Amino acid sequence: MSSLAVVPRPVEKLLPLERLEALCDPGTLRLQRTGIISPRLGERARPGDGILAGTGRVNGRPVACYAQDVSLLGGSLGANQAQTIVQILRLAGRARIPVIGFIESGGARLQEGLEALDGYGAIFREHVALSGRVPQISVMCGTSAGGGCYGPALTDFVVMTKESAMFLTGPGVVREVTGEDVTLDELGGPAVHERTGVCHAVAPTEADAAILTRELLSYLPDRAGASPSSRDPEEPLLDDPGAPVPSNGRQVYDMRMVVRALVDRGALLEIQSRWARNMLIGFARVEGRSVGIVANQPRYLGGILDAEAAQKAARFIRTCNLFGIPLLVLVDTPGFLPGTGQERGAVIRHGAKLVHAFAEATVPSVTVVLRKAFGGAYITMNSRELGADMVLAWPGAELGVMGAPQAVGVVNRRDLAASADPERLRARLADSYAEEHLTTAGAAAGGHIDEVIHPSESRDRIADAFEVFAHVDHDAANGIIGRNLPL
Repeated sequence: MSSLAVVPRPVEKLLPLERLEALCDPGTLRLQRTGIISPRLGERARPGDGILAGTGRVNGRPVACYAQDVSLLGGSLGANQAQTIVQILRLAGRARIPVIGFIESGGARLQEGLEALDGYGAIFREHVALSGRVPQISVMCGTSAGGGCYGPALTDFVVMTKESAMFLTGPGVVREVTGEDVTLDELGGPAVHERTGVCHAVAPTEADAAILTRELLSYLPDRAGASPSSRDPEEPLLDDPGAPVPSNGRQVYDMRMVVRALVDRGALLEIQSRWARNMLIGFARVEGRSVGIVANQPRYLGGILDAEAAQKAARFIRTCNLFGIPLLVLVDTPGFLPGTGQERGAVIRHGAKLVHAFAEATVPSVTVVLRKAFGGAYITMNSRELGADMVLAWPGAELGVMGAPQAVGVVNRRDLAASADPERLRARLADSYAEEHLTTAGAAAGGHIDEVIHPSESRDRIADAFEVFAHVDHDAANGIIGRNLPL
């Protein structure tokens, strides 16, 4: 891990102090440990040792924050800088407030050797100690290498700017070891990490990243066990959530349009939007209350579940559960993606993580089946028996072991093989099977769903459910607050 050369400051780059001031309410930032100096740097030593840290307020709520200074040896981490970060993380834990770090670092400082490496070890330990206890957000402001990436990966959310990059080993080392010639952006830019799930959101500039972080914090509580902030209720952007949804189950649509018709102002803060795009996750509000959205996204792969979609949703569900944020689950999926690629990609293990996340969640959760929920996906997407507090379904939705054509192909394969017109017979048998086994009326009669509702009723029913469960003792139900460990 080597230091990065100092480069001229582009217009959109902010100084460390400007980053913290962009995050915090005006006049609320209070800095700490500004006088520390690294004796190892001699004449190059500078007060603060390449870090600014302190406390402030975001929308009136206290936060801890810090920003690395790339102008001192490329933002490389020394022992004193590490101790400042450790102290601010401990302060956040002691005060039980969120902590936000603006990261730009070339990794461990070569001039300080093992002391710098041990500094990273101490930082990692503090991140893990805070995990699931207070919200932790990392904002990647430039190029970060080595330990400068592991720390953010241990936090709850990672925001990158368009000009940032993060990787364990830089292009020079990659070229020397593997012979591969890559640029910073190709190796670890936002386009890479958006598609791997490392990055949760991308902002055009550092100022935009600070605004995005403020918005993200508005959905989160100060700490585990505290209630998420609420606002005055506002009407949705669209009137009818059913309007964007085609009646033909094979036609695709954008689930975000449904969400906009259900939540306040139609405002959805979608995260990890370019990873596992067949699963949509994000934050919104219903009647002023913060909720976590977990939804199949039919626009991509028809909303089918696969290993990456399961990983994405499971981690998000655990985050919401640890911070007491209710879950709204919107279901429209034909099942799990079959094939050798998925089996070799451990879809069983990752699918089980999604089951585990929903089953262990103690926050209020409401599931709405829009068009279809088949097989293992029906169970996995927060079914009644898995733990949903309320399960609703729209008229015409189908729920069952599998779709009617596929079921007939298994149950009636001999009849189809002997038929002079197998396709006509398949269609007739499929209609009969669907009527007997897949209807919402049958699901309601069996107690598998609580109510069949018209799409226009959805927001009111969802809001009523969250109101009923607003005073659930989440901490008592959840037991000892756990850590939000990576999945």
